[in-house]
Amino acid sequence: ILNYDIMARFRRRTCIILLLFILFICSIMMALKTLRPDRAGFGDPFGLGLLPELQQRTVLLDNKQNSPNRVQGDPVTRVSNLHSIAVNTMKASMPPVNKMEEELSSPNYNFHIFYYSWFGNPQFDGKYIHWNHPLLPHWDPKIANNYPKGRHNPPEDIGANFYPELGSYSSKDPSVIEAHMKQMRSASTGVIVLSWYPPGMADENGEPTDDLVPVILDYAHKYNLKVTFHIEPYKDRDDRSMYHNVKYIIDKYGGHPAFYRHKTSTGRFLPMFYVYDSYVTIPEIWANLLTVSGSQTIRNTPYDALFIALLVEERHKHDIHRSGFDGMYTYFATNGFSYGSSHHNWASLKAFCDSNNLMFIPSVGPGYIDTSIRPWNNHNTRNRVNGKYYETAFSAALLVRPEIISITSFNEWHEGTQIEKAVPKRTGQVVYLDYKPHKPNVYLELTQKWSEKYRKEQEQWLM
Repeated sequence: ILNYDIMARFRRRTCIILLLFILFICSIMMALKTLRPDRAGFGDPFGLGLLPELQQRTVLLDNKQNSPNRVQGDPVTRVSNLHSIAVNTMKASMPPVNKMEEELSSPNYNFHIFYYSWFGNPQFDGKYIHWNHPLLPHWDPKIANNYPKGRHNPPEDIGANFYPELGSYSSKDPSVIEAHMKQMRSASTGVIVLSWYPPGMADENGEPTDDLVPVILDYAHKYNLKVTFHIEPYKDRDDRSMYHNVKYIIDKYGGHPAFYRHKTSTGRFLPMFYVYDSYVTIPEIWANLLTVSGSQTIRNTPYDALFIALLVEERHKHDIHRSGFDGMYTYFATNGFSYGSSHHNWASLKAFCDSNNLMFIPSVGPGYIDTSIRPWNNHNTRNRVNGKYYETAFSAALLVRPEIISITSFNEWHEGTQIEKAVPKRTGQVVYLDYKPHKPNVYLELTQKWSEKYRKEQEQWLM
């Protein structure tokens, strides 16, 4: 009986101790839970869980050809009284420049970001431009017959898989331009790579935008950003037309304080031009413009500059070198789509550039989806994985120690590569993708994080 009593007391004491221990663990878990951001989910990529959960003052508005090349097309512009209210709210809430400079991250002029000013809406343009992008048919009629045709009908139905926080905006809206500059500056990017066509020219779904360049330069300067030009494949682009257009850009915009010039290894400060689809022109034509002995040479003239070619296939690297280009970029945000956009090829491309005195500028992106305009192109979709895809691309870029990293893109909404703020949106026709469980500015914050990481690592490279 004595042994039984002792054992019973022992079991009671053990149960009490165990219960107290469980209560202690539960209290610790509850305490920790209060420190965890409400919107953070399990499996967040490193860094996202650490981002400050700052309260966002968001205005929630209700809400390249037959290959996956970049779309020559349209994103969506939003008009109506709601849009006007949103615009006025942004204007009223803009901080003074001095305060703004203290609050925003310093610009990183080695982070270049592709920017598109081709969007329009009825309020500023008399109609929707680019947001009403047509659905592009597959080149095989048998496949094309299986997919819808027509075009998008803004503002509820736009040519994008995500929906902008600013709605179907106009690129001419000054408050939109300023909001964009503030977002890019908050991401610690430094150079805007502006999509550009010569005066009077545009992509097949847009309208001329060269007259918007002075406004973009002015707002960029307000935020201490620089602007360079992404020369698109306009009609009859060759050595002669390129010479005249480079001369036009430098003569008209080269004196602006926001006009970007890159310091070369020889100490010269030269303008820089990205040349999209450069490979469609044969090297001999480019050599006329870009080599010292060329018949139309721009070298050693007041219009000399750094010209960066688009590399898609591996063989393009030899053509780029022969053409007289100063470097190459990869543009596409689709890892594995092309030789140039495949992260595992960047080391060999960097080695080739280093041995031939060329710049290698890898392009990183947050993901890719263009099924809103190419409904048959599912196989090229790259899921964002809540930011992991973007961080993986940055990691791959930093491994090759590039002088410049380019970002595809700030606002190429048609191809879903944007890091501009996006919001949840549901209509009767479509449910748009969004950045949940994170905030609308999560990709701006991730860019800022990697910009700082790049700066720190670059200091080690240079030692």
